[in-house]
Amino acid sequence: MDIIKSIEHEQLKNKIPELKVGNTVRVHVRIKEGNKERIQVFEGIIIKVQGGGVNQTFTVRKISYGVGVEKTFLVHSPLVEKVELVRVGKARRAKLYYLRDRVGKAAKTKEQVGARIEDREIVVKEDLTEEPVEEKVEEVKETPAVEEKADESAEAPEEAPAIKTENVEVQETVDTVKEEPVEEVKEEAEKADKEEDKNAE
Repeated sequence: MDIIKSIEHEQLKNKIPELKVGNTVRVHVRIKEGNKERIQVFEGIIIKVQGGGVNQTFTVRKISYGVGVEKTFLVHSPLVEKVELVRVGKARRAKLYYLRDRVGKAAKTKEQVGARIEDREIVVKEDLTEEPVEEKVEEVKETPAVEEKADESAEAPEEAPAIKTENVEVQETVDTVKEEPVEEVKEEAEKADKEEDKNAE
């Protein structure tokens, strides 16, 4: 590629609006005023589209307070924020210079009835995203025993990563009640009853 063409290619926008002569558009332009930057909207009819590549331009005409105003914009300029389609007009020629002589309603193009108002874009250059390169793994065949081990490892499911768990201290509670034979318990109960009877007498 030529050096000049390569430099021009870098300046191109990835997507540009679809511009047709006769359409009414709203152009959003960045304007610098001192340190501040604002967006100004210019609405009018496209009377011509000319040039190609970086130098492609389009001219928009509107009538402001009875005075015709025409502005020419670079399609690939970074100052042109966006171009909105307002209405689709009928045009049977490439340059609509005859609108300069018209006054009032005659200075507009006829609207194309039933046309869809869509902001279509033309892709000039695609975003080059780096695709991950797949690394080719070379298979080394030394002995059949090694191959069998490799097959076994392939069939074995992958183990989940180990999760660290905190050691939980478990305290065992031991009953302090002594187990006594039933006969002894009965004898003690009888002695207790006898003592209560004596106390009652």
